[in-house]
Amino acid sequence: MAADQVDVAVIGAGPAGLACATRLAQAGLSVVLLDEQEAVGGQIYRAIERSDAQRREILGPDYAAGAALAAEFARSGAAYVPNASVWQVTRERSVHYLKEGSVGSFEAKRVVLATGALERPFPIPGWTLPGVLTAGAAQILLKSAGEVPTEPPVLVGCGPLLYLLGWQYVRAGVPIRALIDTTRNEDRWRAKRHLVSALRAWPDLRKGLQLIRTLREAGVPIHEAADDLRIEGAPGEDGTERAHALSFSVRGVPQRVEANVILLHQGVVPNTQFTWSLRASHRWDDAQLCFTPQTDAWGELDVSGIFVAGDGSGIAGAQAARAQGEVTALAIAAQLGAIDQPTRDRDATAPLRKLAEARRIRPFLDSLYRPRDENRVPQDDVLVCRCEEVSAGEVRRIVALGCEGPNQAKSFGRCGMGPCQGRMCGLTVTEVIADARKVPPATVGYYRIRPPIKPLTLGELAGE
Repeated sequence: MAADQVDVAVIGAGPAGLACATRLAQAGLSVVLLDEQEAVGGQIYRAIERSDAQRREILGPDYAAGAALAAEFARSGAAYVPNASVWQVTRERSVHYLKEGSVGSFEAKRVVLATGALERPFPIPGWTLPGVLTAGAAQILLKSAGEVPTEPPVLVGCGPLLYLLGWQYVRAGVPIRALIDTTRNEDRWRAKRHLVSALRAWPDLRKGLQLIRTLREAGVPIHEAADDLRIEGAPGEDGTERAHALSFSVRGVPQRVEANVILLHQGVVPNTQFTWSLRASHRWDDAQLCFTPQTDAWGELDVSGIFVAGDGSGIAGAQAARAQGEVTALAIAAQLGAIDQPTRDRDATAPLRKLAEARRIRPFLDSLYRPRDENRVPQDDVLVCRCEEVSAGEVRRIVALGCEGPNQAKSFGRCGMGPCQGRMCGLTVTEVIADARKVPPATVGYYRIRPPIKPLTLGELAGE
């Protein structure tokens, strides 16, 4: 790969990473962009460079817009390292990665973490059964391989992505059994407090309304205000229990929809694995119900020379991520002497304005699609740590024994010790412990994340 030292290492090739790397390279700095995928795009623009016209038509104009960003990056001169799993970034800005079974490392004067978002855990009874996926995983299959369910799915939960996936399935000719929305009237009333600012983002509101209209015109049954969600299992052809139906209630009336494919979603949260491993400061965001790293206006952490751009610093969407990537690039270019401060401030005016515009609708969306308590803090018999098969009841039991936070939960019951490093259970464990202790999640904290951030073997590590 590159030399032993570069000016800037960017981790993640989604909209924030692409925009940031492009702007830095255009400023004349040496830039290396590392990404786990085989091609640029991140989750939002996944496989954008090899998607054909039909797939872009199905996925919509917001997805297709990523092609121009990918092309601009390709012309920028920045180095690109695909299929690279970054497993450690140190406070001294040393970047360690795994590619094709071999490990490598280099030093960077500045590091940008553009690692995006993760889907929020949705721990309800039956969520670990075969046939149950997240909506984001289903959308990845659609974007990367054009794969869709062979049987009509049920879409369950809340948030814009749930309706976007349904809209995309309708355009792809995929029949949908039902869409089960957990949003209630009280959520709508709460969101109305932010309606004025949301109306200033009318194009985004119009898109959302069009998604819903398309689903209704296609005859997709939509059940709103759903409670008491439970996925029922039944033996499949091979005798293994798999998803068979979703039971729920609407205003106290029991409902049931049979389906072998059930797609869950209740929003996304920042991917903070790297920022926690760096011991950067974080805060609990009660609007988005997650931890976010604390940064300055340019995206820099309280770890000198390391920045966060995009949804990793708070969920705001693709356009905000792209604008934030440009803002961060300008700050780094000024720090490294590629541009002066007046140029930084002048050139940052447009992306900062776009960033503010993109964020206008977030308070409305965060209020409208706030995940319900019972779908985040599950019943005792529901698994929360899938890797180590630890239930919510077991977490509550160890709290009664004196466990005060997620890190102690590792010692008490191995919760969070699996290969996912807490990605699937971290927020759930925090909220279950907070609920059991009757304290805020900020008091409980999060897992202490240690490298390797991604799994690698001892043989691979020794190869470095």
